[in-house]
Amino acid sequence: MKVKLLILTWVLSAAGIYPVAAQGTTGTQPFSLQEAIQYALENQPAMKNAELQTQAAKARVGQIRSMGLPQVNAGVDVTDNFKIQKNLVDVSAFGGGGQQQVTITPQNLGQLNNGQNVVLVPEFVPSTEPVQPIYSAFAFGLQYAGAAAISGNQLLFDGSYLIGLKAAKVYTDLARKQVEQTERDIIENVSKAYYGVLVTRERIGLLDQNLVRLERILRETTEINKQGFAEKIDVDRLQVSYNNLKVEKDKANRLLALSIDLLKFQMSLDQNQAIELTDKLDNVVVDAKQVAVTNFDYGQRVEYAILETQRDLALLDVKNKVAGYYPKLFLTGRYGINGGSRNFSDLMELRTKDMGPNYRGPDFPNWFSFGSVGLSLQVPIFDGLRKKYEVQQARIAVETANNGFKILKQSIDLQMRQSNTILQNALQVLESQKQSLELAQEVARVANIKFQEGVGSNLEVVTAETELRQAQTNYYGAVYDAIIAKVDLQKANGTLTK
Repeated sequence: MKVKLLILTWVLSAAGIYPVAAQGTTGTQPFSLQEAIQYALENQPAMKNAELQTQAAKARVGQIRSMGLPQVNAGVDVTDNFKIQKNLVDVSAFGGGGQQQVTITPQNLGQLNNGQNVVLVPEFVPSTEPVQPIYSAFAFGLQYAGAAAISGNQLLFDGSYLIGLKAAKVYTDLARKQVEQTERDIIENVSKAYYGVLVTRERIGLLDQNLVRLERILRETTEINKQGFAEKIDVDRLQVSYNNLKVEKDKANRLLALSIDLLKFQMSLDQNQAIELTDKLDNVVVDAKQVAVTNFDYGQRVEYAILETQRDLALLDVKNKVAGYYPKLFLTGRYGINGGSRNFSDLMELRTKDMGPNYRGPDFPNWFSFGSVGLSLQVPIFDGLRKKYEVQQARIAVETANNGFKILKQSIDLQMRQSNTILQNALQVLESQKQSLELAQEVARVANIKFQEGVGSNLEVVTAETELRQAQTNYYGAVYDAIIAKVDLQKANGTLTK
């Protein structure tokens, strides 16, 4: 038991938990085991983080769903072309290389002879000689230009999107199972810490009884020594035993304070808050048959359920990577206005009403609307074999998950056999220590009676008291071991719940 106390003290010290004086408490708060577990589930940061992950998973579902909704964007651009780009143009393509010729017909001559006016129309006759190109640089556009448009697209088909919706639901299920795993871990930690306080508290109660009894014997022996009917060595022997018992009780009290601090830590309760445990150790029944599971299902272990969900996600990831080979179809649309002007203030007047094709007044429109609607089809042709290797990686992840089932099953089987064996051994030790405690109590009772009646020795009393304390220590150590073994077996077979 001393070794266990040292180990527990080391664990508490490593966790940064030390007994502190209660300061600023608002009164003692009672807790049963179930109330302590419920408080921990509501206040433990680990539990809150797990629940936040569930909310994040739901947000992820919404994010994926939003990809299938219309995507609408708007934009405004204003540009100052302080140096307009010029382009070379072959002006010879617009004419030249020929000549104008006028042809006079006999009819025209007759009209002239009659004194009539004749209108002669020149006719362009192309040159039969090759035309030499003539290049000239022209600047097209205006210095100031602006545009405002709203555009949108709607996903019509994408295989990856449909698979993503399924994966999002599975991802949410995974987050819920991880919450369950965190919940079971908290239940285990709080239960063990709670039982540790109960065992230590019960042991301190017996130490108090031992102190009262030994103090009475020491007082009586001292009086007898004063009367000359007992030797001083008898008094000294009892005094040494009494002092050792007081030291042992002080150590137990410090251990109790540490155990309570550990419980508060597992509950995420303020270390300065005084608490009182309402459950009794006598009500804790440890029965191997009660925690045994006849028809065990691996699915009862949350770790197994989590692995199943992870495999489902891996399978969906394979389908998602394969869907990358499929085409994507979008409905697109765009509407807006654009305009230009030689000066910025004129551009900002936003004149859009058409005043006629030949009007060149000050209100001539400088902004014009445009719009389009269409379908966009994206067909993957070659990506350097990137998707091929992505599919390979996804399939390897599925195989890894399948191998994980074999490893986990073997681990669960070993844990169950080991936990069951430890519980059986703990119960056997507990029964043996219980019998030893009863015998030690009887021996101490008889030794005290014999000493009081003058037929027993002081040494016999001291020896009996020492053996009784050791039997008590061994018994409560066995009680704690049996309770912890029960919790471990419940965790192994998946029945540890609130």
